Amino acid sequence: MKIAIASDHAAVDLKADLREYLIEQGHEVADLGPDTADRVDYPDYGYKLASVVADGTADYGVALCGSGIGISIAVNREPKCRAALVSEPLSAALAREHNDANVIAMGARLTGPDMAKACLDAFLSTDFGGGRHGARVDKLSNPAC
Repeated sequence: MKIAIASDHAAVDLKADLREYLIEQGHEVADLGPDTADRVDYPDYGYKLASVVADGTADYGVALCGSGIGISIAVNREPKCRAALVSEPLSAALAREHNDANVIAMGARLTGPDMAKACLDAFLSTDFGGGRHGARVDKLSNPAC
């Protein structure tokens, strides 16, 4: 799979850990930055991530900031993105199964590397369930449905 990953300065270390983990798992990873812990604004990186998921350059996105909240809000400004803020594997799996989430968001100050990897595994190994969830997911991008 092609996976894009981006963070703010607070999550740059977790981003590096997860990037390497995803590469070890055989995924193609696009690291959208930042490369250092110098202060940056999470919306800039959230918008960049949302763009590559929305245009199909990446199959999925991984959005990280201190809490995961700010960057997930930024990503969700793009109607083609469904970013789910998770902190444990069940939420990550349900985000895919019920909501067809295409971006997983996590907070580096709240979720350690091992838990973040477990969340990624659950997210990436779960398919969208469709069925009764399909019409609901359609409404996320098109409220007129």
